Amino acid sequence: MDTELAALPDDIDTLKAALLAARADVVRVTAEAAAALARQSSDQALIAHLKLLIEKLQRDRFGPRSERTARLLEQMELQLEELEASATEDELAAEAAAAKTTAVTGFTRKRPARRPFPEHLPRERVVIAGPSACACCGCTRLSRLGEDVTETLEVIPRSWKVIQHVREKFSCRDCERISQPPAPFHVTPRGWAGPNLLAMILFEKFGQHQPLNRQAERYAREGVAVSLSTLADQVGACTAVLMPLFGRLAAHVMAAERLHGDDTTVPVLARGKTDIARLWVYVRDDRPFNGPAPPGAVFHYSHDRGGEHPQSHLAAYTGILQADAYGGYGKLYEPGRKPGPIVEAACWAHARRKFFVLADLASSARRAAHGKAPAVLSPICLEAVQRIDALFDIERDINGHSAAERRTTRQALSLPLVMDLQNWLGQQRAKLARGNDVAKAIDYMLKRWTAFTRFLDDGRVCLSNNAAERALRGIALGRKSWLFCGSDRGGQRAAIMYSLIVTAKMNDIDPQVWLADVLARIAEHPAQRLDELLPWNWAAAKSSAVDQAA
Repeated sequence: MDTELAALPDDIDTLKAALLAARADVVRVTAEAAAALARQSSDQALIAHLKLLIEKLQRDRFGPRSERTARLLEQMELQLEELEASATEDELAAEAAAAKTTAVTGFTRKRPARRPFPEHLPRERVVIAGPSACACCGCTRLSRLGEDVTETLEVIPRSWKVIQHVREKFSCRDCERISQPPAPFHVTPRGWAGPNLLAMILFEKFGQHQPLNRQAERYAREGVAVSLSTLADQVGACTAVLMPLFGRLAAHVMAAERLHGDDTTVPVLARGKTDIARLWVYVRDDRPFNGPAPPGAVFHYSHDRGGEHPQSHLAAYTGILQADAYGGYGKLYEPGRKPGPIVEAACWAHARRKFFVLADLASSARRAAHGKAPAVLSPICLEAVQRIDALFDIERDINGHSAAERRTTRQALSLPLVMDLQNWLGQQRAKLARGNDVAKAIDYMLKRWTAFTRFLDDGRVCLSNNAAERALRGIALGRKSWLFCGSDRGGQRAAIMYSLIVTAKMNDIDPQVWLADVLARIAEHPAQRLDELLPWNWAAAKSSAVDQAA
């Protein structure tokens, strides 16, 4: 230290110059570090974007690879969101640091190409007046060469309005009778809300999982005070209005040759506590075997999980039921059942999940990272997962083919794998004790082997019950928002609205737009033509009207 101090010059001007040079070096190094950090953040964001894009493309091409694929995509999207925000912050910091020095160039991210704004959006032109004189010589003789347009996406806050329906009265000068046109139709009795507002309330509550109290608070902030009880009254009235349409949807779903069935828990408020009720779903989806019928989902509510509930839901149904091994379905499969037995088709995704839990390398690594004892990994379960995944690989290639084509492929490719799996499971089971977790996973399959192998002889049967699980996914997400149903009646209303909204989504229809149009028309719509308002028929009619107008 003393040697370094002695080497410094004694001249004040020289010291000032050295200090300024040192500061410049610090600014330069800081700018270079900021630019390097910005480049690193940009690369990480680009990598995350490409990974997400690859995963989505694979999902679109091959379908979901497992029941965890949707959650994986959500996690990747959240990661991309954080990395993009961090990269933008680092880019701005690098630009600010580079502005302090001339030795370091600024860093500009290479962002993925942004899609152009949709053509259907209205355009508002804001013309910035050009110069009146040349900035170089001051000449006023300027000639217009063209224009550059920069588009900025903007949103207009939601606007409210009151529609006044004016009915003029006339009196006859001869008989003095008063004439007046009839009052306009209201969606609900003593209605004060239009169909678009009602559709928004319903979709926000059951489609976006926003409870009515939160909606009321938001409306109040926008200057429209609507009480919670008033909103609840409209929900009940709309459910009653839509009940006939729910009946037609249920008839369509129950006419399927094959159904997916599943249930999930729903907390329901009870006296002094919260009970655990159930929402059951039955899904008709013939798209995997190229069936012509449109998809649909029907929900039912029950206060418990008794077996009598699915038995009553499916009392008149005969066909194939694809579901888990819940014991309440047992009586449905009895040979002497009236009007006829239901054929059981087991879910390979459920069976795979039992093995996967015991062979999850990632879960064991996370436990070790948190200082916990790593889970015991079973090589038997790991091989079982790989064998089952080979069956799912075959299914991806035949998804959307006809039932006959699917059966032919399965007989040629899947049957040998299934027979080999059965022999292998039997050999491994003989080596395990009765209470072993691996033995329980094996027994789950071997005891229901006929139901698990039914897909080999029937091309209509899917390998998994994921169609029903996808229908229930919104409820699982919504529980975190609305916490519980207020009553059993509330659960029944939720089942009706979930049925309509989930079915609209399955048919790639905006549920809110569809509900608004249905609510505006259903009271005057002939009962014998009610099927015209079902989502797929409604969409076809709208498309036909657009084509005729064009």
